[in-house]
Amino acid sequence: MEISGHTRMLCLIGSPVGHSGSPAMYNYSFRKLGIDYAYLAYDIKEEETAEAVKALRLLNVRGFNITMPCKTAALACCDELSKAAELIGAVNTVVNENGRLIGHNTDGLGWVRNCRENGFEIKGKKMTIAGSGGAATAIEITCALEGIREMSIFALKDSFFANAEATVEKIRAHVPGCRVNLYDLADKETFYKEIGSSDIFTNATRVGMKPMDDQSLVEDTGMFRKDLVVSDVVYNPRTTKLLADAKAAGCRTIPGIGMLLWQGAEAFKLYTGQEMPAKEVMEKYFSE
Repeated sequence: MEISGHTRMLCLIGSPVGHSGSPAMYNYSFRKLGIDYAYLAYDIKEEETAEAVKALRLLNVRGFNITMPCKTAALACCDELSKAAELIGAVNTVVNENGRLIGHNTDGLGWVRNCRENGFEIKGKKMTIAGSGGAATAIEITCALEGIREMSIFALKDSFFANAEATVEKIRAHVPGCRVNLYDLADKETFYKEIGSSDIFTNATRVGMKPMDDQSLVEDTGMFRKDLVVSDVVYNPRTTKLLADAKAAGCRTIPGIGMLLWQGAEAFKLYTGQEMPAKEVMEKYFSE
């Protein structure tokens, strides 16, 4: 499709963005579905976020994705927020609805969809999850909103622990039907006990990512059992030590690369009202 005077623009802002696969993924999908949009990427520093959003509003873009370090700063630039974005405290997708900028966070929905595509539904289940950063917060808040029954959150008592405490309080206040507790990740006895009573364990920390690819939070592989689902947000490497150990023990495993794909697909649907040809995108851009 050729760009014309009717072509609507979408883009990615953040820094760095040169490595991003989003332009290729979205533009391929637009061509495949015959949608007259074009997607670009702009390197925007955190302190430039408000100015960039003002310019995008003036240009009447259809919407834009936000990556680090601009996710929190972009939230204040929106006219309205989805419930998930409001509780998470960060946006990764903004949709221009007739001049009003609506902020969303599709990271958690991408994780939930990744589980569903791998045959696991979270509703009514119990999850143990490790992590208190942006990805962990998005998953925890979204899971509560999407009907998970119980969550045991484990976080290191570092500078991010207060974020985990705030997440727990938000869930208790806004989703009282979800039972949620917070524990110190250093407490291995409780950690393994909670995994033992869970339907799914999720690593939402950087452990397992290169150069920590020889590490796993679950050092006692005897904790793995065949009815436990094990999920990782790390996607480099595609098969982390956690996933390899879990698979060897007979667990169903859910790789992190799917979360990356499906959070983009959720944003695509917000922009266009259509489903991204996600399986083709996965084969073309996300296969090893």
